[in-house]
Amino acid sequence: MADKVIHFEICGNDGKRLRNFYTSLFGWKIDANNPMEYGIVSAEPGGIGGGVAQSPNGPMVTFYVEVADPAKALEQAKSLGGKTLLEPMQVPGGPLIALFADPEGNAIGLVKAEGR
Repeated sequence: MADKVIHFEICGNDGKRLRNFYTSLFGWKIDANNPMEYGIVSAEPGGIGGGVAQSPNGPMVTFYVEVADPAKALEQAKSLGGKTLLEPMQVPGGPLIALFADPEGNAIGLVKAEGR
């Protein structure tokens, strides 16, 4: 089975403004009631969930692919011309994630698959 996209992230300099924009544009219900004010977008039938938040790195859009081993996937990405942006790290209360840049510089996230 191929690895699948399971999460997206839209980040910018003003997280609240972005959350208001996407709520108005698409009718997304975004819950940012958490200490990091990370706006959780619940998955709708046939779609994936995501997040809308403020980022110290400025605007970016990232999607996350579920993989069995993020460290191994990072090594493979590097061997194919990618660059590690974030070594595997455990999100507090969340999953193990990592980030790499593809050969064109696009940031792609990796999430450790549960039970794989």
